[in-house]
Amino acid sequence: MDIRQLRYFIAIVEERKISAAAERLHLSQPPLSQQLKAMEDELGTKLVERNGKFLGVTEAGKALYKYALQMTQLMEEAKIEVKEVGSGESGKLTLGINTFSVAGLPGLLQQFHNKHPNITYKIHQNESSQLCQLVRDRIVEIAIIRLPLELNDFSVIHLQTEPFYYITAQKKQPYHQQITLAGIENHPLILPSTEGLGVHYMILEAFSKAQLKPNIIAECSDISLLLDLVASNLGGAIVPETVINQYKCNNIHASKITETELSASTALISLKNHYLSKAAVNFTSLLTEYFWKYEKL
Repeated sequence: MDIRQLRYFIAIVEERKISAAAERLHLSQPPLSQQLKAMEDELGTKLVERNGKFLGVTEAGKALYKYALQMTQLMEEAKIEVKEVGSGESGKLTLGINTFSVAGLPGLLQQFHNKHPNITYKIHQNESSQLCQLVRDRIVEIAIIRLPLELNDFSVIHLQTEPFYYITAQKKQPYHQQITLAGIENHPLILPSTEGLGVHYMILEAFSKAQLKPNIIAECSDISLLLDLVASNLGGAIVPETVINQYKCNNIHASKITETELSASTALISLKNHYLSKAAVNFTSLLTEYFWKYEKL
């Protein structure tokens, strides 16, 4: 049996006449009678029996009618849900974000939720190289990452380029608007990331190009802990501007690093030549619009 035959059977049971059921279904009587006989033959039992002018439903027919209603209802619900997912009105947004994520991301997600209240979310936070692998494995559809990375497998949308800041405990460092790497060189430094990962490499490369050797005393990939360590006077740290905007700490002072090419580029990636859900497409549009407006400010 198929879903079409089940709909035929529901009409026969509810109309109690082949002629009335055929009229409801916009069919002629002979094909509908043939479909009823085919179902009875397949199941090996009578489903209806004539009772005067009307058809009565056998116990087997009643059992089939119950399941037919359930199955046709599930089919209708499936159609509705698939259409809503396809339009981006429901479904799941799977998103990867870098450890140093977009400062306005919570607000963006709230804005997206207000527009698409039936969307659910799966958000993975990790280092950029790990996020690339999550996208390759289709665990997340899109990810916000830090450059530079090898991205031959991905479609890439550049979001922003931002400067780095040197942060220290407020009570330890006199106020400066700007600072150079040479001015940081001899101060104890906590690197925000661990060896082999993007930000760690970028900071060390900047010192190397400037022919300077930083006084590294610690590495820490947890930003909240890093800020606590800086605030406790353990050492200073070099972080992207996003961290300054995202974690507004009264007990930490930030100076913009100048006279260097040290900067952080952020991009949104998805797997090249693969289908993106409408939810991911809609969020990508919102994200790129946000950064376009941000750059205009």
